[in-house]
Order: sequence, then C-alpha cells, then structure tokens
Amino acid sequence: MPQGPRGVLATLRGVGPQRFERRLERLVEGTFSKAFRSGLQPVEIARKLVREIDAGRTLGVHGTVVANDFTVGISPRDYDRFESFDDVLARELADQAREHARDEGYRFVGPVEVRLVEDPELGTGTCSIEARIVEGALGLVGSLVLPDGRRIPLADETVTIGRVPDSTIPIEDARVSRHHAEVKPATEGFVLRDVGSMNGTLVNGVSVKEHLLQDGDEIGVGSTSLRFEAS
Repeated sequence: MPQGPRGVLATLRGVGPQRFERRLERLVEGTFSKAFRSGLQPVEIARKLVREIDAGRTLGVHGTVVANDFTVGISPRDYDRFESFDDVLARELADQAREHARDEGYRFVGPVEVRLVEDPELGTGTCSIEARIVEGALGLVGSLVLPDGRRIPLADETVTIGRVPDSTIPIEDARVSRHHAEVKPATEGFVLRDVGSMNGTLVNGVSVKEHLLQDGDEIGVGSTSLRFEAS
C-alpha cells in the first residue's frame, strides 16, 4: 500500500524523527549529548519504529490498523547508555508512533506500549523491533493529554474530572466543580459528559453537555485545557 502524500514528505524530510529528537534533547538536557556521541542513536530507533508501523499495516473494518505494541531490542552496551532515561525514551517513542498514525490516518485497536529490552545477540549501534497488534478493552483506544504532557489512557473504565482529590484527573481550581465532568467508553468511541458543573465544560471553545470526542478535541475545564487523542 503506498504512503499518502504527507507520509512521503515526512519520510523525505525526516520531519517526524527530527521533532522526536528535539523533544528528547529538551527532556534529558545535557545527558543527551554525552550519551549519544557514539553507538545507537534514538532517532534511528524512531525511524525504524515508523518503518515497522508502515510495513505491518492492515486494512480493518474502520480503516487501516497498525501495530500498537513494540518491543525494542538493543545491545548491552547501548542499553547501559540508555538506562538512566529509558522510561523517557520509551514514552517519546510511543508518542512518535501516535504522531505518525495521526499523520497517516492509521488506527490503533489498543493502547500504544513501547518496551526497551537488552538483547545480548545484537551488536552496538543496532536494534530490533517486534511490532504487534494487541487489541485493548472494547477495541477502543484513546487518551487525555494533560497540560504537563502526562497522558491518561482511556479504556473501559470511566475517567472522572473534578476538584475532589480522588478524581482520576484532580484539578485544583475554584472554577472547577467537585464533580465536574467524565469520559466514558461508548459504542462509537469515547463520550465526554458534563455532570452538572457550575461553570460548564467546553470542547473547542463551545459549551457542551455531552459530546462524542474526536481526535484533537480540546477540552476546557476551568482554566485547564486537556487534549483528546484517538491514537
């Protein structure tokens, strides 16, 4: 299956991997340049991850479905270099997979997971990627991205938003009600519902009582903005 125009341009220019590398540099700061002067480069893993996604795509009932579960094998020497921030690297690789899926119009059927494992059979500077399609609960996938970049996965349980500490997403803001809104799975996807808040819930600047979330929707709760990502 040929790549779409955006995918071709991204591959030719390396736009996606370049953004990935810049984000990673900001997150690990000075450690990045010291650790990655030689050996396997994170951007090489990102490029290979994208190629594995493209190579394993398959046509599903509701569009093109791609792998969402990745095991990245790296050599013992490279693993030692990555160990102090392997969780950051895994998270950024997962975001790279989501970004590529959005650019290409691909669908996941489960949460995106990336694991880095040590493989003694690999030489320094090389990596292997095992990519699988792993279906999540109800075959739905999505997440809410918080202002600080943290991601709240959506599955078969209701996600609550409010001022009470035991909310899934607690928000300390006088404009936010104790029990403000919730996100629940539905047949068509995930539904945002205002649960009788005093100041209302916005989606893309418009007040809503109930709304079927679409990829990229911005949810406004008090002064806090959350982004829904279907990928």
